[in-house]
Amino acid sequence: MNPVKKRVLRRSLLALLACGLLAACHPRQPPVQVVYRFDEHRWLELKGWHCEGELWFVDQKNDIRSQIYYQSYRIFTRKLINTSERYMAVPIWGEAGMRVSKDYGKTWQGVKFKGDEDDGTETPSYDDIVSVTVVNDQGFLLTRQGRIYMSSHPFDDPRLAPGGPGIDYSIMFRGKPRQYHISPRSPGRGWGLEYIDPPRVLNQLVYKHYTNFQNLPEAIPEVKDYRGWTHMRCDLGAGLE
Repeated sequence: MNPVKKRVLRRSLLALLACGLLAACHPRQPPVQVVYRFDEHRWLELKGWHCEGELWFVDQKNDIRSQIYYQSYRIFTRKLINTSERYMAVPIWGEAGMRVSKDYGKTWQGVKFKGDEDDGTETPSYDDIVSVTVVNDQGFLLTRQGRIYMSSHPFDDPRLAPGGPGIDYSIMFRGKPRQYHISPRSPGRGWGLEYIDPPRVLNQLVYKHYTNFQNLPEAIPEVKDYRGWTHMRCDLGAGLE
């Protein structure tokens, strides 16, 4: 190879190496897109490729920005309505999993489902989910079988507050009542964190003695004047142009 061609080849290799190093030092950032809107000032942002990644909540008016899922979040594909501001629910694709906020989006916690263990409906499957609705600070998950898993009314039983008397109740055992006591020191999970199927399981649970699990709705309350989206949205090819 003559000297001129060697110099050209050397310069080309150096240029390719420089480009490779530059790309390694400055990789493309994952795209960020709004995948759900509660209203004009509150929304969810997904940061990641191919509609999977970190999920953030943003409240522009109240200057709140909090992370809900740290990785591998995939958008919920069923109907989703969030009408409340204090209590919000964000479900995930592929399971009956949700994280909820009880403080206007500042912090987020996971929920638990309680259905009927005997007929295999303790936790609904994703394929059976029709919708998730939050109204009056209470969450409702509807299945195609017509079951409604719901959270408690949005308050804790005052008897279980610090310094409260607790809850006394009895259970019949072999024809005789046994006395039990729920102490304020171990009140269980707070309101909004347990989703139950009341007609099938409430009488089997200690929650039937809690005031916030009494007089639960028999149907999902009507939603009026909702300003948000009814489904999540995501551009699968975002950032790949």
